[in-house]
Amino acid sequence: MTLSQPYPLGVSVVDGGVTVAVYSETATAIYFCTFDSAGEGSDAAGSETRHELDERTGYVFHAFVPGIEVGTRYGLRVDGEWDPANGLRHDVAKLLLDPHARAIEGGFEWGQALFSHEFDDPFTRNDDDSASAMPKCIVTDASFDWEGDKAPRVPLDETVIYEVHVKGFTKQHPEVPESIRGTYAGLADPAAIKHFVDLGVTSVELLPIHQFAQEDTLAEKGLRNYWGYNSIGFFAPHNEYSSSGQAGEQVAEFKAMVKAFHAAGLEVILDVVFNHTAEGNHQGPTLSFKGIDNASYYRLVEDDRGSYFDTTGTGNSLNVGHPAALRLIMDSLRYWVTEMHVDGFRFDLATTLTRQDGDAEKHSAFLDLCHQDPVLAPVKLIAEPWDTAGYQVGGFPADWSEWNGKFRDDTREYWGSGDVLGTFTQRVLGSPDVYEGDRRSPLSSVNFVTAHDGFTLRDLTSYAEKHNEANGEDNNDGESNNASFNGGIEGDTDDAAVLEWRGRQQRNLLATLLLSAGVPMILGGDEMGRTQGGNNNAYCQDDEISWFDWKAVDRDLLEFTTSLIALRQSAPALRPSWFRTAPGDSPRTVEILRADARPFEEADWQDPENRAVMFVLGHEGADSFAVLMNAAQNGVEFTVPEAPFGEWELASSSDPEQQVASPVSTLIVRDASFTVLRSKA
Repeated sequence: MTLSQPYPLGVSVVDGGVTVAVYSETATAIYFCTFDSAGEGSDAAGSETRHELDERTGYVFHAFVPGIEVGTRYGLRVDGEWDPANGLRHDVAKLLLDPHARAIEGGFEWGQALFSHEFDDPFTRNDDDSASAMPKCIVTDASFDWEGDKAPRVPLDETVIYEVHVKGFTKQHPEVPESIRGTYAGLADPAAIKHFVDLGVTSVELLPIHQFAQEDTLAEKGLRNYWGYNSIGFFAPHNEYSSSGQAGEQVAEFKAMVKAFHAAGLEVILDVVFNHTAEGNHQGPTLSFKGIDNASYYRLVEDDRGSYFDTTGTGNSLNVGHPAALRLIMDSLRYWVTEMHVDGFRFDLATTLTRQDGDAEKHSAFLDLCHQDPVLAPVKLIAEPWDTAGYQVGGFPADWSEWNGKFRDDTREYWGSGDVLGTFTQRVLGSPDVYEGDRRSPLSSVNFVTAHDGFTLRDLTSYAEKHNEANGEDNNDGESNNASFNGGIEGDTDDAAVLEWRGRQQRNLLATLLLSAGVPMILGGDEMGRTQGGNNNAYCQDDEISWFDWKAVDRDLLEFTTSLIALRQSAPALRPSWFRTAPGDSPRTVEILRADARPFEEADWQDPENRAVMFVLGHEGADSFAVLMNAAQNGVEFTVPEAPFGEWELASSSDPEQQVASPVSTLIVRDASFTVLRSKA
């Protein structure tokens, strides 16, 4: 006889059937509900079969259910008290998704049935059965032939991250077979992988691929949630990105994609959204956690248990002060590393995950659990170090990297119209003002200039104002404007001078990103001039606004970006593992100089007319570089120090006309431009 066990949670295939385990402190009964192949509802004709989990260990309900096979469609029903004012939202009429489901089939049919309360009164119960409106979980087969798959484990100092959307990258790719465009298989196609390899990036960071829900509010406008920051299944690859089917096939297809990436030497990093779920606040639907154990999984307002504590701006926050929610997150992370072979995670609004008691804590339970977990030790952990209640750049532990919002802001300001020369130099050097005091390295800083949330690089240099009209919010959503980079003319233009200026500024921003200490992250498409037509909040645009246009690739910009990545990878001086040695020490590895090659004095940093800076960068036994940056509106003559090895030669410039004589003692860098000189050891 097969005995059920309280762990692992979820559904596990065993001889003769499955074991099922579900955590709930407040339920009185839990049912594992299977559906026949037709699966169109839970009517009296018998398409649904209920199996009570009749064993209990602590707060885990569990049972062995015989005869259940791989591919079976299922959900959960949880009975118990419905008292929303006190945080109890059990309703056996609602079919619920298993929090540990490995695959999910179908979508939500939005309507009253998905809500355990009446639309006009969130504290009056609605007992409409929701099974016909709910997607179904799938019993999956975990077997897969990895064929000796080996994680690349790219060192952080060699890492170049490429942030991209699974669907958008290949949806219009002419060399990817049409039948797999926009899917995991499409992203694994040789034509797609070739772009990453040829570009020289090492790690592909995917926008959320955990199963997420489409919102009815967007559907009413004819829009869709494109980015996917609306998770509801932390173990399930999103089913709409599968070309092979949704009845579990998405799991194998995702694994095949990871295997193909690894074979090409590329890492896969997942953007994960553990800070909230798609169930929203007290007026939101009951899809999973609310109906299973609302107070264990969500943080409720202490003196108002009918309301949700919200530092995410989405209606709820996971209760990271509770063992159940913490176990859910940690089980998920370990699953994606051990079973799906991913190489790292970027945590959306990670600061929320540190708020176990309200305030952000560096030694929160979540961070401590990650720190001691041997499964997570070798993978990359990257925090988005803020949420709606606070900004925490520099506040994560030493073994984490962080999205450095200060790098983005100061780099844009420097090349735009801001007086930020002093802080800009800190960003180029890896933000020692943020990290060095805590004995952290430059590799704690994930540098970026653009990301999925905001303008693309081309649009940053092309639009003074956002153009989000297509989002249906009267252009009120997204950040307000972009006056620093408009170049004087909005959108497309035939003005050669404006086009030349925009191209130069794109090269300036990419160069700052790729020549600075830290871990660079490129927004997918920036290397080829991708535009969203000025939309800086394209979260709901699952269409040509967001999809890559492979017919409009800026080949010159692509070649420029590729060459810069190659330069970075060839030169340890451009990617230091620790902060550089200050002038006066030996060996000297960094000098920050004025255009006249003299050290900066205190007054120089305060001079708004001073927009030029030179970095002389070295590394013991390796090539040295002089990086000349001029954000002024006029050309600046630089006095170039004596080359430490062979004579200075031109390595890169945003000015295609830049010439360098040999030997070089002075060099004029034109307005809004950079030039890099290399002295070969």
